Amino acid sequence: MSEEAHSPPMKKLDLRQLLQGVSRSFYLSIRLLPRAIQAPVAVGYLLARATDTVADTTAQTQADRLNLLAGLVRSIEATNHVIEDLTPQIQAFAGQQDNRQERALMHAWPECLSQLQDLTAADQRSVREVLGFITQGQMADVSLFGDGPNAFNTESELDNYTWQVAGCVGEFWTEVCARHLPDFSKRPTLEMRQLGRRYGMGLQRLNILRDSGADLADGRCYWPRERLSDQDLTPEQLVQSVRMGQALTALTPLWEAYLDSTRAQLEDGLKYSLAVNNTRVRLASALPALIGIRTLALLRQSGPSALITPVKMPRHEVKKLLWRIVLGGATRKTLALEFNRLAAVRESSP
Repeated sequence: MSEEAHSPPMKKLDLRQLLQGVSRSFYLSIRLLPRAIQAPVAVGYLLARATDTVADTTAQTQADRLNLLAGLVRSIEATNHVIEDLTPQIQAFAGQQDNRQERALMHAWPECLSQLQDLTAADQRSVREVLGFITQGQMADVSLFGDGPNAFNTESELDNYTWQVAGCVGEFWTEVCARHLPDFSKRPTLEMRQLGRRYGMGLQRLNILRDSGADLADGRCYWPRERLSDQDLTPEQLVQSVRMGQALTALTPLWEAYLDSTRAQLEDGLKYSLAVNNTRVRLASALPALIGIRTLALLRQSGPSALITPVKMPRHEVKKLLWRIVLGGATRKTLALEFNRLAAVRESSP
């Protein structure tokens, strides 16, 4: 077997512990992956999660965040093992983080870079390419929202953003899996890339819907002005209502429309997952869609009041879901039944 065939397993600093700390749901998917795929996916996720932490913080100015992000991007792109020393900036940034898991992630940045450079050349190229798109989206986000309240203007801006920070991840996942698993899918790779793209964009739209209340409270409006104007609403009204703890019923038609479009993209995610031949990779691919469709059902049940009272799938439901899937053998039939079941569930019981 050539040395190009497989990226090494995660080693040195246990990145699994970091993953578990900064991602509750995606960690479950990564654990299921075969070792050759697990390494590039895990390293790519941790690097993206670290840059996202920088983009999302409010403890530093817009200029400082953009400067640090630019440095992190340069260090990711370095292919000659000569990495810019960002230690002082990273330590100063980490010291301002209240979340200990995010502090640990920032301090682990050099180790994450080291493990990136331990991947095969092909996997390094894939990780750097997807991180290039993700960090472009993150820096655009900081430029738009980092200096006070603002909003997207058009639906196309929202679509481009969801592709940059998540749609490209579905394409990356497909590329890495197809590289390491010759019999990866029942569908052609190009079709899987397209499904994966829409899947990732749907997961990001779901994140936007779920986190809208917190984002609006911070002055970040991902609801495009052109769509809000159709309901005689403005971003400023949404921000004010959330800060006052009041849900705007006038948002309901747009809320429902976005839930419908997000569901269609999650259904593409299910199609993607059911096409995967490897059982473990099939389950790893399906879990975000299953958790996502349940979250979507909760958001639909709550309506725009979810902007005031956030919702998410409870841990005990995730555990029950995993047991049902295991007992069902993670077959295509089991996953499809669970997707439909979770989309319809209305009540939660311990």
